[in-house]
Amino acid sequence: MIRKLSSGGYRLYSRKINPSTGKRRNLGTFRTREEAEAHERAVQYFKRH
Repeated sequence: MIRKLSSGGYRLYSRKINPSTGKRRNLGTFRTREEAEAHERAVQYFKRH
């Protein structure tokens, strides 16, 4: 899940909510949406390999 920040960047959050905090895990902050999407694809790949 990618969200736009007020600073103009983008942050990648986990899809599931972390049970200990009740919030989504931060999986990285990026300058552009393209960078965030590329990293999200990498995360999905490594989850299955």
